[in-house]
Amino acid sequence: MTVPVAVTTRTASASVRTFARREWGRLYADVRTALVTQQWRALPLTLVAVCLTALLHAVQNQSWGYGPVQAIGFVRAEDPLWAALLRTPLSLFVPALDLPVWGALAQVLLVFGIAEICVGRLRTLAVAYVATLAGTLYARVGIALGPDSPLGLPASDAQVVDTGPSAAVVGLAVYVCRRYGAYWTAVLVVAAMVAEVCVKTNLAGKEHLAAIAAVLVLCALAHFSSRAGVRSGAPPIRS
Repeated sequence: MTVPVAVTTRTASASVRTFARREWGRLYADVRTALVTQQWRALPLTLVAVCLTALLHAVQNQSWGYGPVQAIGFVRAEDPLWAALLRTPLSLFVPALDLPVWGALAQVLLVFGIAEICVGRLRTLAVAYVATLAGTLYARVGIALGPDSPLGLPASDAQVVDTGPSAAVVGLAVYVCRRYGAYWTAVLVVAAMVAEVCVKTNLAGKEHLAAIAAVLVLCALAHFSSRAGVRSGAPPIRS
């Protein structure tokens, strides 16, 4: 007996809708509710981040502005560690010179915005900083290991500027997906970053993987802390 095409199409469509509701339903509901009830007031951190990224891009492309932005926001593995740590918070918002700025702005608006609504401003900043810092520190470790190590980097990468907002964006995406149970989306993000490294082996790609690893460690710590709290009778900590 041949199954009608229309029936097969409806079944496939229903499966897609079921998957979408399971994967993104709660996330979509929370974001929509916040935007409908608070509008742009729900995104003060995100709006500041987008404006700061755009401002730093505009300034660094001026003949008089490249030097000051480099001094306060460029992080390289060859820099002294204390200088790199001081510059890392601002480096989140310095977009790469060789990539279109609209891509960085769109990433920050979308991912920071969703994270700010779903996990709060302070946690969004904390996760973004941890992800960026993980990439910054990995670059130093990778160069120390050398190109012969699977996790190593060539010495020339010591002069390459860190990834800017992209490591924070990737880390936040994985964190929010884990928080909301969107595991297939998280797997897709991780797979895309692994593919990036396989296709184009560069510092940015490996820093993205370091950012993901750091965020997964945060998620694991929060998960085990929550389970320990449940066993001890304390209120659970949301991961």
